Amino acid sequence: MRHVIALDVGGTGMKAALVGDDGTLLHRARRATGRERGPDAVVATILDFAEDLRAYGVEHLGTPALAAGLAVPGIVDEERGIASYAANLGWRDVPLRALLTERLGVPVALGHDVRTGGLAEGRIGAGKGADRFLFVPLGTGIAGAIGIDGRVEAGAHGFAGEIGHIVVRPGGAPCPCGQHGCLERYASASAVSETWAAVCGKPDADAADCAAAVASGDPKAVRVWQEAVDALADGLVTALTLLDPRTLIIGGGLAEAGEVLFQPLRDAVRQRVTFQKLPAIVPAALGDTAGCLGAGLLARDLLNHTDRTEVTP
Repeated sequence: MRHVIALDVGGTGMKAALVGDDGTLLHRARRATGRERGPDAVVATILDFAEDLRAYGVEHLGTPALAAGLAVPGIVDEERGIASYAANLGWRDVPLRALLTERLGVPVALGHDVRTGGLAEGRIGAGKGADRFLFVPLGTGIAGAIGIDGRVEAGAHGFAGEIGHIVVRPGGAPCPCGQHGCLERYASASAVSETWAAVCGKPDADAADCAAAVASGDPKAVRVWQEAVDALADGLVTALTLLDPRTLIIGGGLAEAGEVLFQPLRDAVRQRVTFQKLPAIVPAALGDTAGCLGAGLLARDLLNHTDRTEVTP
């Protein structure tokens, strides 16, 4: 059975699948990233995991995978197949595509985790059918994926979509990027968790707790939540002014609050637009499987390109 390997590498865990030609998940697996053992060990774990997946395909599906897709965090040079930098994994300039190609003996596509997740949301998730979309996951940080006609724009240097570093509060909280007042310092799940823990006096409180308190009418929680929503709306309106997306897809941990987030967010964005066309603002559909599914799409795109090349006279 024709299939590809899809691997999504996170800071703490890896999600993987064998994906059939029709997009069916034929096998799924997870493994710890093991970043505490250092960057070289993480790379070794990725290669070993991929090789194990290849072996599973041979044993249980009767054939090895024809290609592989790999999604990783940080700065990614997709054209050269290099994982340029990832602070949480400690690596620099790792030629992951070449290493994985050598290990598996098949074509390999390397992608940025958020852009890869955005590719999946755009093609088979919440953005399906939209010619222009913006995917924004609200997690530990905030990034974005700019979708255009079934592909995701990486930019000239691989930095396209970094909406989390739009300055929404000039002179505000310092950001690890070197600026002050970046969006992700106010509207990421980690930022809301930090603020709510300080306000409620419970060090272990997180964004989900804040959302629950908002739903119950806690005025302190409502204030914290609204400040985050206002900052998010400011950043999103800047993005939609530049990009004019038809659909705005919000994912990540904060989106799990459902209408506790989406109702005030839609209102806040609507209040800020003037001449801009208001996009549909919708929750992501694929959850934490988006990166893995997107990696599968990258691999299948390699095969489709090869198939077209072979039949071209």
